[in-house]
Order: sequence, then structure tokens, then C-alpha cells
Amino acid sequence: MSTEEDRASSAGGNMTAGRVKGPASYFPSIEKTYGRPIAEWQAIIRAHPDLTHMELVNVLKTEHGMGHGHANALVAYTLRESAKP
Repeated sequence: MSTEEDRASSAGGNMTAGRVKGPASYFPSIEKTYGRPIAEWQAIIRAHPDLTHMELVNVLKTEHGMGHGHANALVAYTLRESAKP
């Protein structure tokens, strides 16, 4: 298994024929671009349980300089993960 597959698998990404799909497919690029592991970004998101999806996206964009697609993917993945029983 490659490093990208390891990372996606540990992040719970959907994989089809070795390719990650969905929000987790952005994780390697997010880590490389912004220099923080996904767990740190998720901690930032979870620190604001009172905010809506788009409010969280805006926090990542305005306070951390993240692009919209990366912020949206992180928030979607983290909120979906947090909603699991």
C-alpha cells in the first residue's frame, strides 16, 4: 500500500482500485499545502460545535487562509465523521 493509500485508509477515505474518493481525496494536498496534519484541522473544526457547515468553512478560509474546496472538504468529512454513532 502506498503512502497516499495509507493516509486515506487511516483517514477513513473511500477507495476504489487504489484511488481515494470523496473529501478524503483532498487530504494529501491539504497537508502539503498548509503544513498541518488533518487531525489538527479537524480539532479546529471540532472546537466550534456551535457553527454551521458554511460558518466553519469561512473560519478555515478567513482565519487560516485555506482555499474554499479544501475547507469545504475538511468540514464535510469532519462533520460526517462526528455524526457517526
